[in-house]
Amino acid sequence: MTRGLAKLQAKEKAAKKNARTQGAPQHDEKAAREAQLKITCSVCKLQLSDLHVYKAHFEAKHPKFPTPPELQ
Repeated sequence: MTRGLAKLQAKEKAAKKNARTQGAPQHDEKAAREAQLKITCSVCKLQLSDLHVYKAHFEAKHPKFPTPPELQ
């Protein structure tokens, strides 16, 4: 009989937890990632996070193209 009581208590606890988290805003990973990507490669249109990554990408992937002015 004690398991029945524990089961009811677990259900009540879960219901309280779900009621608390139901109104909370959900974390949107896609929006957070889009906010990080601020620079776009002028050749392949790849979105990058900062100039250091952009420079490394450009030197590795597009060595034959002239360096864009924002990297000089």
